[in-house]
Amino acid sequence: MSLLFKPGGIGILLKNKMMVATLAAASVLVAAPRAHADVFPDKPVRMVIPLAPGGGSDIVGRIVAQGLTEHWGKTVVVDNRPGAGSIVGTAIVAKTPGDGYTLLVSSSSFAISPALYKNSGFDARRDFTGITLLASQPSLLVVNSNVQAKTLKELLAQAQARPGGLSYGSAGVGSATHLGSELFLHVAKQKMQHVPYKSAGLATNAVLNGEVQVLLTNAASVLPHLSGGKLRAIGITAKERTAQAPEVPTLHESGLPGFEYTTWYGAWVPATTPKAVVGRLHQSFQAALALPAINGLLTRTGLQTYRMPQPEFAKYVETEMQRWKTVIDAAGIKAE
Repeated sequence: MSLLFKPGGIGILLKNKMMVATLAAASVLVAAPRAHADVFPDKPVRMVIPLAPGGGSDIVGRIVAQGLTEHWGKTVVVDNRPGAGSIVGTAIVAKTPGDGYTLLVSSSSFAISPALYKNSGFDARRDFTGITLLASQPSLLVVNSNVQAKTLKELLAQAQARPGGLSYGSAGVGSATHLGSELFLHVAKQKMQHVPYKSAGLATNAVLNGEVQVLLTNAASVLPHLSGGKLRAIGITAKERTAQAPEVPTLHESGLPGFEYTTWYGAWVPATTPKAVVGRLHQSFQAALALPAINGLLTRTGLQTYRMPQPEFAKYVETEMQRWKTVIDAAGIKAE
C-alpha cells in the first residue's frame, strides 16, 4: 500500500499555488521515511559478510538470513566479501546507500579493526549504525590428531620444551582468532609460531591437514570435526563447559584460572539509514532470532543469542573497541 502524499485536497482549501507546492513537498519529505519503513522490505535484501565462508560470521549470518527471509517473505542474499581481516567487505557496506537493503553482519573484528587499520577507508564509529548483537560463543582450543598432547598441561609442556616449535593458525593478522590466540599464549606464558590465513575456514582446514598444529577458533567452526578423529579438543574458553561437547574441559579448570574469551556477532547498516528503517530492522532481527527453528539451530551450534536494544549495543561495541585497542597496543600487533 502506498502512503505517498496527494496534495489535491489541500488545493481546494488553499488558493495560493506556491503554498500548496511547499506544503506538498514538505509532507512528502516527512512521510517518505515512515512509508519506507512500513513497507520495508519490498525487494531482496543483501547481507554482506566481510569474512570467508566456513567461519563463525558466515555460520551466524546464514542462519539469521534464513530467519529474516522467513519473517519478511523476501529473500536475503548472503554476499561473502572477505579480505584484510574484514576491512574489504566492511568498506563496501560503508559506501552503499543507507536504504536498509544492504546489511553488514560481522564479528568482534568490527571492534578490533579500528585499532589496527589507520587507512581502512571508513570510520567504524562515524559510518555505521548498529542494529543489534546477534550471538556470541566461546572458542575451542584444538590440535591436529598427530600432536601428542591430550590435555592443556601436556600442550603447554610441549610448547615450553620447544618455544616456537608449535604453530597456530588464524583468520589473519588482527582477526579475532589471532587476538584470542595471543591472549591465550600471553596468559599461559608460552610462544607459538603464528601462521595467518585469509579466513577462519582456511585456518580450520590448515589444522585439519596438519599444516599447523594448533587452532583457537569459534566452537561452531570446529565442533563438527571433533567426531571425525582429525582434531582433538584441548579446552573451551568459556567459564563453564558447553552442552554441545560436555566432555571438553574449560581452560579455566584445566590450569588457566579465570581465563575467558568469547567471539560475538552483530549487525550494522550505513549511518545514513533513516531511523525508522533502523528501528524496523531491529524489530525484524529480534523476530528472526525468536523463531524456534532459528534459535534452536544457533543454540545447537554452540551459540548464545541476545535480545539487545540498540543503545545498549552501541555502548557494548564502544567498550569492545576500547578493550581490544588496549590489547593490541600492549602486544604491539600491527596489520600487515
